[in-house]
Amino acid sequence: MSLRVSELPLAGDEPASFIARAWRSARLTRLASLGLFAALTAFVLLTFRDYGISNDEPVQHTYGQLLLTWYASGFTDDRAFHYINLYLYGGLFDMIAAGLEHVVPLPVYEWRHLLSAMFGLFGFVGVWKLARLLGSEKAGILAVALLAVTGMYGGAMFTHTKDVPFAAFMVWSLYCITALVVRLPEQPRWRVVVGLGLAVGCAFGQRVGGVFAVLYLLLTVGIAAVVFRDIRLPLRLLPRLCVAGLIALAIIAVTWPWSMLPPTNFFKAMGAFSNFTFDLSTLINGQDTPINELPGTYMSEYLLIKLPEATLLGLVAALAVAIVAAAGLVRAGGTGAAIRLHPRRVLAFLPLGLAIAVPVAFTLIEHPPLYNGIRHFLFVMPPVTILAALGFRAAWRRMNARALPLGLAFGAAALAVYAYNLDIFVRMHPYQYVTYNELVGGTAGAWGRFEGDYWSDSLREAAIDLRRGIEHEVQAAPHRYKVAVCAEDVQASTYLGPNVDMTENWDEADFLLTARNIGCDDVVSGMTYKTVTRMGIPLAMAVDMRARHTPLAEPLPWDDRDDGTSKGVDPDAPAVSLKDSGGTAVATQTNPLSATP
Repeated sequence: MSLRVSELPLAGDEPASFIARAWRSARLTRLASLGLFAALTAFVLLTFRDYGISNDEPVQHTYGQLLLTWYASGFTDDRAFHYINLYLYGGLFDMIAAGLEHVVPLPVYEWRHLLSAMFGLFGFVGVWKLARLLGSEKAGILAVALLAVTGMYGGAMFTHTKDVPFAAFMVWSLYCITALVVRLPEQPRWRVVVGLGLAVGCAFGQRVGGVFAVLYLLLTVGIAAVVFRDIRLPLRLLPRLCVAGLIALAIIAVTWPWSMLPPTNFFKAMGAFSNFTFDLSTLINGQDTPINELPGTYMSEYLLIKLPEATLLGLVAALAVAIVAAAGLVRAGGTGAAIRLHPRRVLAFLPLGLAIAVPVAFTLIEHPPLYNGIRHFLFVMPPVTILAALGFRAAWRRMNARALPLGLAFGAAALAVYAYNLDIFVRMHPYQYVTYNELVGGTAGAWGRFEGDYWSDSLREAAIDLRRGIEHEVQAAPHRYKVAVCAEDVQASTYLGPNVDMTENWDEADFLLTARNIGCDDVVSGMTYKTVTRMGIPLAMAVDMRARHTPLAEPLPWDDRDDGTSKGVDPDAPAVSLKDSGGTAVATQTNPLSATP
């Protein structure tokens, strides 16, 4: 990037001129881009240790190890091809994580979270490039800034180790398809062809949903042939697209070998996910619904309520600009002339539109079994955010051209809404992925009505708090404690320290660790030691259950029999319910851990 002094604002300029020149400065715009990515990188490096272990990570990491074992055994140890149902997925991320775990000087799950966040950063670069290609570099900055405060990307990129890398590869596929389209009817550059093959192959290397990228490409090329009135266009593109396909197939074969042994397995995986079901329910509008009975609106409804308010405002702006532009075209004599005059410009937006419309239409028509909210369609978040950024840019330019105060007012309103979303993102850390927007009353309004901390991420903080309390008590009287967890043991045991034995027998457990959204807080009684909360929302709790199996030093009044023996606690006494306990102690018995900060 060359530097020209004429681009820079001068201190002696009038304020309005100074701002205008600063806004137009390509160098300052590029510095803003670099500053934004530097901030995101710093955020990742400073916070990746804060995130808990997700429910699926232990089995996913094992899957990566088994795939590497298959290669190391000379293709004889095929346990990876029979491991639970993970053979239906690609293993790209898990193979990298497992292959480098002995090299990277980090605990394995912290390493996985850092690696996943690095893929998330890679996705941010793809968003920036695509928004810049369709709009401008400022649109790219805005798209990245919006996606960064989207909890289901900026917060999920540490723990959604299959979904976020897949979303990153999908947005890069979209960028390469768009870069191909803007040169039509000319042949695409080879670097675009190679990039397309790499991106699509890596998407399939995560999950079979990479087929969406292939569909976007085929539809775009077919529609381009119609727009350019060139039926031979697909045939002329075919040789280079075949090269991209071969690159993609090579990556798939390496990262997802089961799908190629034999190749018909690939179609088995597609069929399995179209009809994927098991005994699981998910929350939608306060109803606990089996996943095979979900309405077709499940995905689109979750998408709508998980987007930040700033992104929703950008989408409204994009819709308004589109309506105004369409009305103007109608007055000018229809859209046909516009397409003939600007075919590349119109086609350039087609892949972005398909990336939003096709997944939504698929879920509305097919009603696939889904759960965990928007997680399985998280790859729709980046293109939706890009559209919102382009909507902001177009609306601001139109308003600014009509009246400067109107443009400034719109910009100030958008900035205020963005500041609100940024504040929530910071306050919810590190549980940003559970946030909802104000269409359902925010996260507090959605709690108990929609999916919450389905990964039980908050168990990490609850376990650390319990460990501090145990260590405080052990200093006075050495003792070992039994801890049960309503999740995978590793999600808590990783953080509990040496004075704890994990147990699956809740009746003998001294403490129970549970997230609040999975129902375990309503099946046992005990005293709340610690509740993990954000913005007043209870996410997880540590429960002291020792009173259930520890004899009292003095019998209670109703314990006295005529013969001096004890007959137990009053059967009419109400059980202590965790459901209503919130973050306070629910019994008056002295708890030695409760004094621990």
